[in-house]
Amino acid sequence: MKSISVVVPVYNEEGNVKELHKEIVDVCEANGFDYEIIFVDDGSSDKTVEICKGLSPLKLICFRRNFGQTAAMDAGIKASSKDYIVTMDGDRQNDPADIPNMIEYLEENNLDVVSGWRKNRKDSFMKRFVSRGANLLRKILVHDGIHDSGCSLKVYKRECFDDVNLYGEQHRFIPALLEIKGFKVGEVVVNHRARTAGVTKYNWKRTIKGFVDMVSVWFWNTFASRPLHLLGGAGLAFIGLGFICGVWSVILFISGAKMSNNIFPPLLTVFFIIIGLLLFVFGLMSEIMMKTYYGSCSDKPYNIKEVVENR
Repeated sequence: MKSISVVVPVYNEEGNVKELHKEIVDVCEANGFDYEIIFVDDGSSDKTVEICKGLSPLKLICFRRNFGQTAAMDAGIKASSKDYIVTMDGDRQNDPADIPNMIEYLEENNLDVVSGWRKNRKDSFMKRFVSRGANLLRKILVHDGIHDSGCSLKVYKRECFDDVNLYGEQHRFIPALLEIKGFKVGEVVVNHRARTAGVTKYNWKRTIKGFVDMVSVWFWNTFASRPLHLLGGAGLAFIGLGFICGVWSVILFISGAKMSNNIFPPLLTVFFIIIGLLLFVFGLMSEIMMKTYYGSCSDKPYNIKEVVENR
C-alpha cells in the first residue's frame, strides 16, 4: 500500500477547497492509498478556514497572517508523516487524478522527485508569457532539466526534505535544490485546468521575488561551498585592471604628460585596487562563514543516498 501525504497551501479559496478535497479523497480511495490530506491556510480573509473545518479527513494548519505560499508549503511538508509527499495548488488547476501516474513513474524510474509539466496551460496569455520568460532564465542559471518549475504538482520521497528549509519563493525551485544535493529528478506531463472560482494570487511582486530566489539558487548551486572562487576571482580581476591602469599612469608620467590633465588613470588605479582587495577579503570572510555554517548545522555540501556494509 502506497503511503502519501497531500500538502495543499490555500489562500482565499473558499470556492475551491471543498471540491478539491473531495477530488483528492476520491483518487486516494480509488487507488487504495494510505493517505493524509494537509491544507495550510495562509491567512485567508474569506470563508476558506470555516469550510475546511467541516472537511474530513483533513489536517488543517492555519497561519496567523499571510506568510506566502513557500512558507505554507514548508509548514505542510514538516507536518506530513507518509512515505511520499505530494504538493499541489489550492485553486483546482492541478488535477489530483495525475497523482497515481506520477507515483508510478517515480517508482519505475527509481527517482526521488517527479515534477508536473503543464504542457497545455489554461492560463491567461500574460501569465504564460511571464512564465516562459522565467523558465528560459531558469534554464540558463539553474540547469535542473525541468520544463515547468512553476507547477506545484510534484511528488517527493520523504527523505528529500530531511535537511531542507524553504524561504522566499523557493517552492518553485525545490527540484533544483534537491538536485544540488544529489537527488534524482524527473518530469511528467500533467493535466492543467482553467480556474473556475477565486482569483489568481500571482503578481509582479512574486515575479521579482522569484527572480531573486533564482539567483540565490544559482549561487548556492555554483558557489555555496566555495564563495572565494566567485568573490576572490572577481577581486583578482579588479586588481588586474588596477595594475593595467597603474602601468598606464606610469607611461604617462614617463612621457612627460602633465598629471594634472591626466588624473583619470591614477584614480582608476586606486579605485580598481581598493574594490579588488575588498572583494577578495569578502570572499575570504564568506569562505569562513560557510565553513562555520556547515560545521554548526545538519546541512552538508553533499548528500549520502545509502551506506552498504558487506560482512
